[in-house]
Amino acid sequence: MRATTNNGIYRDRRSMKHVLDNVHGYIYLEPLFLQFIDTEQFQRLRDLKQLGLTHMVYPGAAHSRFEHSLGVYWLAGEAVNKINFYQGQELGIEEFDRNTVKLAGLLHDIGHGPFSHMFEREFLPRVLDGYEWSHEDMSVKMIDYIVDKHCIDIDSAILKTAKEMILASSEHGPQKSMTEKRFLYDIVANGRTEIDVDKFDYIVRDSRACGIGSGFQFERLMETMRVMEDEICYRANDYLTLHKLFATRADLHRTVYTHPKVKAIELMVVDALCYANADLGIAASVQKPSEFWKLDDSILKWIETSDSDSPSLKEARNLIQRIRKRDLYQYCNQFSVPKDKLENFKDITPQDIICSQKSGGVTLKEEDVAVSTVKIDLTHGRMNPLERINFFKDYDSSEKFRIPDDRISHLLPRFFQDRIVRVYAKKPELVEAVAEAFENYQVETYGCKAQVHATPDKKKARKQLE
Repeated sequence: MRATTNNGIYRDRRSMKHVLDNVHGYIYLEPLFLQFIDTEQFQRLRDLKQLGLTHMVYPGAAHSRFEHSLGVYWLAGEAVNKINFYQGQELGIEEFDRNTVKLAGLLHDIGHGPFSHMFEREFLPRVLDGYEWSHEDMSVKMIDYIVDKHCIDIDSAILKTAKEMILASSEHGPQKSMTEKRFLYDIVANGRTEIDVDKFDYIVRDSRACGIGSGFQFERLMETMRVMEDEICYRANDYLTLHKLFATRADLHRTVYTHPKVKAIELMVVDALCYANADLGIAASVQKPSEFWKLDDSILKWIETSDSDSPSLKEARNLIQRIRKRDLYQYCNQFSVPKDKLENFKDITPQDIICSQKSGGVTLKEEDVAVSTVKIDLTHGRMNPLERINFFKDYDSSEKFRIPDDRISHLLPRFFQDRIVRVYAKKPELVEAVAEAFENYQVETYGCKAQVHATPDKKKARKQLE
C-alpha cells in the first residue's frame, strides 16, 4: 500500500487521494494539503476562471484556478524532487523543504479575485482611491484565515516560509527567513529570473484550453536545472528553450489575454462592477478574508438576475445584458507606442481623445469613450529577461555565467516591450466620431498616424442594434 517518490521517500497511499489532470496526468494529494483543499475557501477557486472573461472569445478557456493551483502544487513538488534526486545530499533537502514549496504552490492563487487580473488591476483602482491591494497579499491573509477557521494543525515554520515564497516575486516581498536554500524561493514565484512552475503550468494549460499550439517544453528545464551557489541555473544549450518560455508567454498575452474583444468585454464588466459596487459592497470585501472568499465570478449572474430598483444596479444589469447579446463596446483602432516614446509614456485617457475631436455631427463626451493600454513584455520591462539568468557549461563545471544574446543568435529580438493603445466607442453609432478623434490625437502627439490602417468603413457605418 506504499508508493515511493523519486526522492526515495515512501508514502502510504491509503492516506492520499489522486486526481487525473488533463495536463500532468495523475496528481497525488497528501493529507497535509488536503486539509486546505477540502475547505470552502479553496473550493471557491472552482468558481474563478483562470483566464477571467477570455472564455467569451475562446470558448475552451473555461478552466479554473482550482485546477491551475493543483498543477502548480504538483510541479512544485516535482521540482524539489528533481533537485533532490540529483543534488539532495549536497544541498541537504529535507521533508520540511518539500512540504513548504508544495504548500506555496497550492495556495499561491488563493487570494485572487473574480475575473483574473482585471479585478485587481482595473476595477479596484477605480473604486479604491490610492489603496494598494494585491492578490499575493490577500493569499497570505486567506491562508491565515483558513488555518484559524478550520483549526488546521501545521508546523508554524512551514506556514511562515510558504507565505514568504508566495510573496517572493512581489515588489514588497518580506525578508526571507531562510538564510540557506534560498533557491527554494525561486520555484513557485521567482523574483530573480521569473522562471517558475507557475508559468510552466499556465503556459501549457492556457495554450491547450484555447486550442493554441505551444512548442515550449518545461519538462526539459525541470530535468536539466541545477542549483549553483544557492541559485537555480540552466545549461547553456537551454538558452533558446528559456527564450521560448518568455516568447510564448508574450504571445499568449498578445493573442489571448489581451485580445481586442476580450478587452472590450472586460471594459464593460469593469463599468458594470463600478455601478454595482455601492449597492453590493464589492470593494469593501477585499479588506476582510471572511467576506472576500464569498466573492467569485458568479457575481455577474447575481447582478444580472437582481430585481432591485436601484438605478446603479439597473445600469450594471443593462451592461451585462449587452454582453449577453454581443452588443459590445466597439473596437475602433489601435497603435503601438513608438519605441522612442516608451520611456516617458503616460496613459491616454478618454479626455485626451475627446479633446482631439475637431468636427462632426456628434459631440463626444468622456463617458462615450473607453481606452485600454496593453503592456506586453518578456517579464522584465524593456530589458531582456535572459540577461538575469545564470548558466553552466555542463555537469562537470562549477562555474556559472551570463550569456549575451548575440552569442546565441542574431535572429533574437533587440527590443523587449510593446505598449498598445486601443480605443473603443461605447455605442456603435459613435465609432466614426471616436475613430476620427483618435486619429487626430495621434497626429497631434506624434506628428503622424501611428495606427496601421484606417478604421474600416463598414465598422464606421454600423448603426445601433435594434
